[in-house]
Amino acid sequence: MEAFLLSTGIVALAEMGDKTQLLSLVLAARYRKPWPIVAGILVATLLNHALAGAVGAWIMAAVGADLMRWILGASFMAMGLWMLVPDRLDESEAAALRGWGVFLTTTWAFFLAEMGDKTQIATVALGAQYTPLLAVVAGTTLGMMLANAPVVFFGEAITRRVPIRLVHSLAAAIFVVMGVAVLLGLGG
Repeated sequence: MEAFLLSTGIVALAEMGDKTQLLSLVLAARYRKPWPIVAGILVATLLNHALAGAVGAWIMAAVGADLMRWILGASFMAMGLWMLVPDRLDESEAAALRGWGVFLTTTWAFFLAEMGDKTQIATVALGAQYTPLLAVVAGTTLGMMLANAPVVFFGEAITRRVPIRLVHSLAAAIFVVMGVAVLLGLGG
């Protein structure tokens, strides 16, 4: 349960103001069909985070627990610093997929936007630290949906009211604390 809850919370916080949240806003404004957009986000996230979690578990098995503790600790602290860097959306990612339909456009754009993104890297790290992997993928996917689905339905009204800088600072602090806890041997 710890893996699921921690994964959900971290990704939900990390997604606030992230480029995929901005992509949600762009897709919602362009297509005005929330259910296919939300379905596309779900499918893309499940695929992307399952791959990322599997890579994390594979890395853990390949390098061993001792070395992995140092890699994870440093990775979580680096993620904390990265959280303080604002994201920008390259609108050409979504614009290049016209004619695919709302669901396929959303799925493909989200999958590509998540590649190398903070939440994908966090999923790799969480997949390396926690088992079962299913709990990590379910948690990170739920976190992604909690951050992005409301944007699809309620759009700019939410993004204007949420203090993104405060959320990023909180997420950064959580990542740094997790990194220190892992280095001290206190993590999952």
